Amino acid sequence: MSHAIHRIERFDIVGPYTLRLEFEDGARREIDFRSVLEGQVLGALRDVELFNAVQLDAMTGVLQWPNGADFDPETLRNWPSYQNDFVAMTRRWGSATDC
Repeated sequence: MSHAIHRIERFDIVGPYTLRLEFEDGARREIDFRSVLEGQVLGALRDVELFNAVQLDAMTGVLQWPNGADFDPETLRNWPSYQNDFVAMTRRWGSATDC
């Protein structure tokens, strides 16, 4: 199975938990991350100040947060294909941390 390599070239915070992303191939995507902020690492990003501390690693083209959270640019580039599975996965992570 092949996995495309994408890079995020630029991002803007456009609302609470929402980023507008621009990729190396010119694609643009606006993503509201609220539905995936579950579990130990991603759940911490519900703190809007922490979420807004997102940075772009210029070398790798990956979004990163100070707590170690990050997202694969290919996943974000093709978010509509991954969103439902990612939401289900992070909900399981959230349930596991509630135990």
